Amino acid sequence: MTADMRRVAIASCAICTFLNLYSTQSVLPFIAAELGIGAARASMVVTAGTLAVALTAPFTGAVSDRLGRKRIILTAMTLLMLPTLMLALSDSLGELVFWRFLQGLLLPPIFAVTIAYIGDEWPKGEAATMVGIYSASSAIGGFLGRFIPGLLNDHFGWRGGFVAIALLNLVCVGVTLWLLPKEKNFVRATSLAASLRQMFSHLGNRRLVATFAVGFGVMFNFMATFTFISFHLAAPPFNRSAFFLGSIFVVYLAGSALAPFSGRFVQIFGRRRFVLWTLGLWGAGLFLTLTASIPAIVAGLLVASTCGILIQATSTGYVAISAPAGTSAAVGLYVLFFYSGGTVGGWLPGIAYDLAGWPASLAMVFAMLGLMALIVALFWKEPGER
Repeated sequence: MTADMRRVAIASCAICTFLNLYSTQSVLPFIAAELGIGAARASMVVTAGTLAVALTAPFTGAVSDRLGRKRIILTAMTLLMLPTLMLALSDSLGELVFWRFLQGLLLPPIFAVTIAYIGDEWPKGEAATMVGIYSASSAIGGFLGRFIPGLLNDHFGWRGGFVAIALLNLVCVGVTLWLLPKEKNFVRATSLAASLRQMFSHLGNRRLVATFAVGFGVMFNFMATFTFISFHLAAPPFNRSAFFLGSIFVVYLAGSALAPFSGRFVQIFGRRRFVLWTLGLWGAGLFLTLTASIPAIVAGLLVASTCGILIQATSTGYVAISAPAGTSAAVGLYVLFFYSGGTVGGWLPGIAYDLAGWPASLAMVFAMLGLMALIVALFWKEPGER
């Protein structure tokens, strides 16, 4: 198996995950309109998935450290097609939330285990680059998950988009089955209990906990920004279509192009300095979304998404190479914090949006950026650094 084929397999796992996770975002205003509900209630369709991910990710890592990698990844990818198809047949908010929750349960066995696979199968010097490729592919999956339902909404409704996502899941299963080699460097945990103990021991590592907190902030901001900007642009004076709302997520592709170089940026600037400057640029980009100009808003989203993807790649790579043992368990904890941030970010700014519109939601994002910068400044110090 060539190195390029392994990279394609890793990319397929990442695309499959985020294709499904973000598949409701661009059509959420239209789901809300059909069901006659507001932004805060509609956001339950998004947060049900992220909540399920947050609840199961740490235990997925522990189970993976016991059972292995490829088998778990493929099983989850195959089962994922069922809830995705059932979303297309749902007629109520309760049904959508249920199938989104089930969909979310099946995502950690794909992406958390894939990151652990990278940590096991690539030397540390190459792992950061592979995580960058994984992050870039995640961005592509996130874009497609938003773009495809938006593209199909005008002709087939939002349900047609979920059918298309399920078919793409099938393609990802085939690619992964064919191109992902069985793990060779996997060291099995002595027992599931030992793996769980190892997972909780990571909570004693201040640098890792600080990285988990940054992950919480990244996903909080992504969900708050890209969920409620859709409501903002679908409402007057913009009145934009589902196709347009799906198309604006092309901004993710810029971040996906730069993500593989995140390791290089860290080497040049230092991890802490690079992330602090990137957080500042992220905030500057978001200011543009307060204007009445569509080009300016899209430019702001371009800057924000690129900065977020770079910080996510940097944080994920830091977890993958910093855990002294139990890589999958450490990644599972990171994912717990990351998607807990997404759950809160998909809910709390929705309440703010219903009360005072997009500026109120955005104020929460700015507050989170400031908190992330404080955490990085205080706790992302390398050994021997004051």
